[in-house]
Parts: sequence; C-alpha cells; structure tokens
Amino acid sequence: MNHPRRLTLSAVVAATGIVYGDIGTSPLYTLETALGAAGPFDREAVLGVLSLIFWSLMISVTLKYIVIIMQADNEGEGGILALFALAQRRLITGSRWAKVAVGLALAGTAFFFCDALITPAISVLGAVEGLEVLNPGFKSWVLPLTIGVLAVLFAYQRRGTARVASLFGPVMALWFVVIAVLGAIPIARHPQILQALNPADGLVLLFHRPAVALAIIGAVFLAITGGEALYADMGHFGKRPVRVAWFAMVAPALVINYFGQGALLLEVGRPVTHPFFHLISPQLIPWLVVLATAAAVIASQAVISGAFSMARQAVHLDLLPRLRVLQTSAQEQGQIYVPIVNWLIFPAVILFVVGFGSSDALGGAYGSAVVGTMVVTTVLGAFVAATQWNWPLWRVGGLFGLLLVSDVAFVAGNLTKVPNGGWIPLTLGAALCLIFTTWRSGRLELRRALSKLAVPRTELGKLVAGVHRVPGTGVFLASNANLVPSALIRNIEHNNVVHQRVIILNVEIADTPRQDPMRRLRIEEPVPGVHYITARFGFMETPDVAEALKACRARGLRVFAEDSSFFVGRHVVRARPLPGLRGLQRKLFARMQQYSTQAAEFFRMPFRDVVILNTAVEI
Repeated sequence: MNHPRRLTLSAVVAATGIVYGDIGTSPLYTLETALGAAGPFDREAVLGVLSLIFWSLMISVTLKYIVIIMQADNEGEGGILALFALAQRRLITGSRWAKVAVGLALAGTAFFFCDALITPAISVLGAVEGLEVLNPGFKSWVLPLTIGVLAVLFAYQRRGTARVASLFGPVMALWFVVIAVLGAIPIARHPQILQALNPADGLVLLFHRPAVALAIIGAVFLAITGGEALYADMGHFGKRPVRVAWFAMVAPALVINYFGQGALLLEVGRPVTHPFFHLISPQLIPWLVVLATAAAVIASQAVISGAFSMARQAVHLDLLPRLRVLQTSAQEQGQIYVPIVNWLIFPAVILFVVGFGSSDALGGAYGSAVVGTMVVTTVLGAFVAATQWNWPLWRVGGLFGLLLVSDVAFVAGNLTKVPNGGWIPLTLGAALCLIFTTWRSGRLELRRALSKLAVPRTELGKLVAGVHRVPGTGVFLASNANLVPSALIRNIEHNNVVHQRVIILNVEIADTPRQDPMRRLRIEEPVPGVHYITARFGFMETPDVAEALKACRARGLRVFAEDSSFFVGRHVVRARPLPGLRGLQRKLFARMQQYSTQAAEFFRMPFRDVVILNTAVEI
C-alpha cells in the first residue's frame, strides 16, 4: 500500500543526490560537444546552442517528466516498466494493443540498459578530463584513472550502497551550489548572455546552419539524458521532494552553469577545450576535479542501481529469466545487487572508455539509445492519460503531441550519431530486445506445452485418491494456479506416496510495486489435507516462500518451513529443429532456461530441504 511521503529538507537533499546525479553532470561535456557540432564558432552559435539547451530542459524535463509523466506513478514507483504495468491494467491480454504495449516496454527497457552502459563512462571521463586543463601533460593519466575509479565503483556494488548513500545528497547539493556560483560570476560580467533565453536564437541557429541542424539537436540532447533516470528513481522519495529539488536547486544551477560557460566563451572569443573547468582559477581545479569525480560516481551509481531494479522488474514481468538477486540492506527493500548484471555492465563500460577515449567522442554514442526510451515513455504516458486520468482527447493530443514532436526531433538528431558510434548502443539495444522477445515468447510456448502434459486442478482429488500417505508436510511450488504442479505428479509417479499434508504454493507477481501484507495470501482446501495457497508479491519485492508460509500461521494454517519438505519442478526444454530466426530463438530460449536461477534460490526456499524433479518438454 502506498503512503504519501512527507516533504522534508532531508528528503529534498537525498533526492538531489540519487535522482539528479545523471542530469547533474551533463554540464561537464554538453556545451562543448554541442558547439563542436554547430561548426564555426561565433556569437550566433553560442547563443543558439544555449537557447536550445534551455528550452530542451524546460520542455523535455520540466514539462514532460516533472509536471506530467511523474503523475503516472504506479503506487509511487516510476520508470518504463512501472509505466508499462500501469498501462496493462486497461489492456486485454493478447489483444493487438496489448502486444504493442509489450513491444514498447521491451524496446524501452533495452534502451534503458544501454544508458546504464554509457553514463558511467562519459560521466567519469568528463570529470577526470579536468586534469588536462590543469596540465596538458596529465592527459595520459585520464584513461587509467577513469578505469581505476570505475573498477572500484563496480567492485563495491556487492557491499551495497547503504553506508555511503547518506553522503550522496550532501555531495550533490554541494555540486549544484558550486556549479551555480561558478556560472554566476561570468554571467555577472556579461549579462547579455541572457539573451539566449529567447527561443528565437535557437531556431535562428538551426535555420542558418541547416547542414548541421540535426547534429546540433543530437548534441543538445546530452543536456537532458538524465530525464528518464529521474523518473525511474523517483520511487525512492516520492514526487514532492523530487519536484522541489528540481525547481529550487537543480534546474537553476544547471541553467546558470550553462549560461556561465557561454558567457566565458564570448569573453575569450574562441572555442575552449573543457570550458566547464575554465570557470575556476587554475589553483582550484584539482578540488573541482575531485568534486566532479564524486558527482560522476554518484551519477553512475544511480544508473547502476536503476539497472539492478530494472532487471528485477523485468524478471517479475517475465521479460528475463530468473536472476540471482541479493538484498544489501535490511532496511531498504530497493537496495539490491544483481551479480550478473553488474559483471556484464562493467566490461562494457570499460570498453566504451577505452574504445572512445574521451567524453567528447563518447557524446557521439550517448543518447541514441536513451532517446528511444523517452519516446516509449511519451507514448505509454499518453495512453495512461487517456484511459486512466480521463483526460479529453484534445488535451492528450495537444500536450503529448508537443512532447512527441520534441522527442521525434531528438530521434532525428541522434540518428546523425549512428556513423560516429551511435550504432553501438542501438545494436546492443536490438540484441537485448531479441533476448527479451525470445524469453517472453518461449515462456508462452512452454506454458502451452506444459498445459498439454499437465493435470487440471479439478482432477487433483482423483490423482491423490488411494495413494499411500506418509507423515509430514510437502510443499509444492506451482507456476500455474489452475494446474497440478508437475513436481507433485512426478512424485506420485516415481515414489507412489503423498504427504499427510500437501501445500500447493503459487506465487503471483502483481502489477503494483508492493503488495499489502494483509492481502498477500489466499488459502483454499479443495481436497482434505491439500491446501492451495496463492501468495502475491509486488514487482518491486523479492518473492519469499518462508515469508508466505509464516503468514499462513496468522491465517490458521500452522505450517513451519523447518518441518516441511519442498518439491520444485524443473522444466528441461528441448528445442525442436525449426528453420530461420524462430529456430534460433527456440535454441536460445532452451539455453536461457537451462541457466536460469533455480526456483529454490529465487524464491528463497531452504536448500537442504528442496527436492528437484525434472520434466522434459519439447517446444
């Protein structure tokens, strides 16, 4: 059950650290990259790029995410999969629109994971590159230091971030204060830079330089790439602290710093490498590099944690096989660690760092994937507004039409990055989409195949009639509440016995983030001595069999895990030889099923008391 969070200063500061780490480090590289895309350096280029950055922040972040999309919370949780679960409530399973929604969710999730690959690389690189401004001779140290910082960051994930998370908010709050002060000083010297607040300057730049207009738009997009991350992370604190942090601190600091960099460039009258670090005197640059690196690490941590949460949600929504999920905090449910995700992201991030070598070069790859997630968010958000908020069509069309035009412009701009590295995250996104599609379609076929082999629940009485009963309690995990678990059938076939008390436990994942513990269980006894239990968990929770059995005792069914034997059916999948892509997908699904985390571990069952019974299935 969702309870509104209180608006406190500590909540606002904490939200500043977790939610805005990604977008908060964009000034390290965005203006330099955008001016490089604009071509010849002059006053028109500086004012035009600043105007485009400002209005992108206002439309795509403030209007889209802060004002509109954050209303589409699923009991307080945000992100593309929470939005997808929200949209599913008004869709008929198997209908054309339901399939479209699934396709959008698959694409959006894949692109989000690609964002998690590039954000740590470009953020940390952009911060460490400040050493080059201090001394060009330090350039050779940039890559080794970046790799070292990232290696420590990913190695620390196993320990959890609970002990250092309390520092994130104050550090990022200090970061935003510092970048605002650094930007305000040159603005005070050259207040004419505020002319860039006029949207006409941005449009004039695009009109006068049509050959590079799309490249400029693609580079400007770097200023808003953290928008999707802030929506995904808002569930940690609630909407109000996130919104207050944006309007009171984050947005003003970002705008002031961008305009300060622009004023500095107009003052010197030429392009400057890493203009962000030229805002401060040389003797203070090492301190700024340390602060920028800390901010970049926090930005990376937010994205990595988001990838862990997204992976768990994807498993619960049947987009990925079961993965090993470790809880790293006893107090915070959201503090988790997914080993395979961590150690797949880490080498990919290092390859991006080494392969591109600089934040400017990485800008060519960054954004081409995350813009896809933003488009999906707009489309699903429009559907939710029309079907659940009951907005009139003119309002949906007007507001979301404007947002979609903005998104399409950024898509077109990011297409110019494809030859310069943008193809890499797009290719990775397509590969992830293939994996998601393969798993989801394979699971559907597996269920159909199992239903042909299975015994309906209505036949349970006949199945156990006359079978010898042995003392004790047997707990059988059921994947389908309407069918007798395959493990129970195999047990009767091979052992010719049934426990004195049989519990058939079906775990359901709800389309809400968390399930009210008072409404978690449903208990039935269709046959004497046989209890059907349905335990519901939210998609942000970790299913726990021991917790479900403990809750049974409060409902009058006295069952103890230590006195029970647990039986799990394992489906050994064999792929039939099929031609083309479908045959390859079935082989891939069979391999994924083989390496999927065992149900006993995923559902937190006691290992020493678990019996696994195999069922061979051909699809």
